[in-house]
Amino acid sequence: MPQHLSGPRAAVAVAFAALTAALAVAAPAVAVTAPGQVFAPNPVADLGIQTLTDQKDADFFSGDPVLRRAYHRVTLTDLTSPAALSGAYVTVKSDTGPAAANTGSGFVFTRDQDQFEQVMAYYWITQAQRYIQSLGFGSTLPAVNRRQVGVRINQFGGDNSFFRDTKTDITLGKGGVDDAEDAEVIVHEYGHSVQDAQVSGFGTSADAGAIGEGFGDYLAVAVSSAVAPTPDEACVADWDSTSYTVTVPHCLRRVDGTKRYPEDLASPREVHADGEIWSGALWDIRQALGARLADTIIICAQFGFTPAISMPAAARQTIATAALYGKPAQKAVTAAFAARGLA
Repeated sequence: MPQHLSGPRAAVAVAFAALTAALAVAAPAVAVTAPGQVFAPNPVADLGIQTLTDQKDADFFSGDPVLRRAYHRVTLTDLTSPAALSGAYVTVKSDTGPAAANTGSGFVFTRDQDQFEQVMAYYWITQAQRYIQSLGFGSTLPAVNRRQVGVRINQFGGDNSFFRDTKTDITLGKGGVDDAEDAEVIVHEYGHSVQDAQVSGFGTSADAGAIGEGFGDYLAVAVSSAVAPTPDEACVADWDSTSYTVTVPHCLRRVDGTKRYPEDLASPREVHADGEIWSGALWDIRQALGARLADTIIICAQFGFTPAISMPAAARQTIATAALYGKPAQKAVTAAFAARGLA
């Protein structure tokens, strides 16, 4: 690391030194596991069948020899006990059905049961945190969002989900395809929790709000790619979006678009649409540097963000962080942001 730093690079160096000790949290003393069943990441992306529809939560998968492959048996990790869905990184709450309990053979449910979505939320948030830790966060780098996040399943009737920074919890809606049936919706919302943990109150300007939505989309595809890769990784929430899109492939949004700053900003501003500028830049960084280095730089840089940061300022902070990993990384990140009008 350079001995004499200034500007954004100095901020990165100071953040690393100060936050490594302050944010690191000890791992759970006892690791408890249990079997579970989930979609990975969702049936449309997994099976490649674009004609699947919700059918009012019916379990039309189990009886079909092709569709039943959408169910995957997994190991639920980091549980506090093998009896309920509460663990080191997530605790699941639901008022629309009974709480998921270990049946003796684990947490194995189907999509017509509310407990299936509870298992989805637990598994995928835990996987997102484990992926972040696999990059070195919490060991060689400061910990990131290494806390228990509350998740509320199907308590919101609309086709929407959201993170509340005032309560640091996530609500997953039940309109259309229930949002908790799609791993990428779950991890998108967890992305907001990640940024809130790094910068309290993040997202108080239009640009910062767009960065939040863009990062949420990017983290969703990054985690699903690491855990359960599918052919069209840049498509976000392929299953959830079947309820409100008519184009094929079905995508809530994509992270490989061509939008530029500022000419492609929505008028009036809309954070999800504008977030495609930011997610597109992050995707380009990933293509240039590979997943591990790109994601390390992207997440590290966020320690230097402010709640109302602009996209150009966030790009400068990310470029400065990349410089700590060598000139080729700095050059690739600069090129990615320049292609989006941000450098």
